[in-house]
Amino acid sequence: MKAITKLGELADFVKKQGCKTRIAVAAAQDSNTLSSIARAASEGWVQPILHGSKAKILQLCQDENLDASLMQIIDHAEDQSATQAATQMVRNGEADVLMKGLVGTDTFLKCVLNKEWGLLPPGAVMSYTCALELPRYPKLLFVSDTAVLPYPDLAQKQAMIKYSVAMAHRFGIQTPKVALVTATEKVGAGMPSTLDYALLCKMAERGQIKDAIIDGPLDVFLACDPAAGEIKGVDTPIQGEADILIFPNLETANSFYKGLMLFANAELAGMIQGTIKPVVVMSRSESAASKYYCIALSCLMAEER
Repeated sequence: MKAITKLGELADFVKKQGCKTRIAVAAAQDSNTLSSIARAASEGWVQPILHGSKAKILQLCQDENLDASLMQIIDHAEDQSATQAATQMVRNGEADVLMKGLVGTDTFLKCVLNKEWGLLPPGAVMSYTCALELPRYPKLLFVSDTAVLPYPDLAQKQAMIKYSVAMAHRFGIQTPKVALVTATEKVGAGMPSTLDYALLCKMAERGQIKDAIIDGPLDVFLACDPAAGEIKGVDTPIQGEADILIFPNLETANSFYKGLMLFANAELAGMIQGTIKPVVVMSRSESAASKYYCIALSCLMAEER
């Protein structure tokens, strides 16, 4: 498989697979969500199952000139019941992907995390990875964790790497380069994340983390600028060509990706990782194109390999 380097290529690849991914949407009475999933449905590679207020969904479809006949609608009076039903449908194998609509993130994730009928296996780490398309970077850049883990510990950082590498493999990147990012390339107790990074590099060296090239701590220049290594006198196997950036905490990762979207016209495709089926949680600030790409990513990750 040729590596996917643009998010448009991701959508094209999913279309060509000839599958229809069943996506259960919780509280689907949201115009942005409906427009993005209706676009995918009209192109023939998504089967939407909408849980929510049927009257509001049909009205929005009429207002936005969307074809409601392409979507199965299951009426619910409350967002809580809609979210629970959508989650249980995915858990029971009646749908392949769970997607958040117009429901609070807390309510949505409580259903995902429900111990009886939720989607997170016991002992699993839930995280989030997104793929960014940037005008000035020659390939997609995967970033974690931008949404779930506030202060990931060593085991959680290991899980973040594992999930991000697995996603990169689905994009056709055989041996992704993983940069462990912070403000410096030097290991020291003054920045505790650098100590975790040193341990992660040793784990990779001993085969505990496989199928990737890992180095850190590195700053963003050393991770993503091929000239930076020579300028700073740092020899790194990443060589300024990172495929994946792992950040020390949610604050830095979230600010990094939102800054790129605001100031650099980045687009993204992202999803929750660690669950038994793909889970799509989209920010209200994301563009219509990014929402469409998030759906395409969930379909790619839902495919059996």
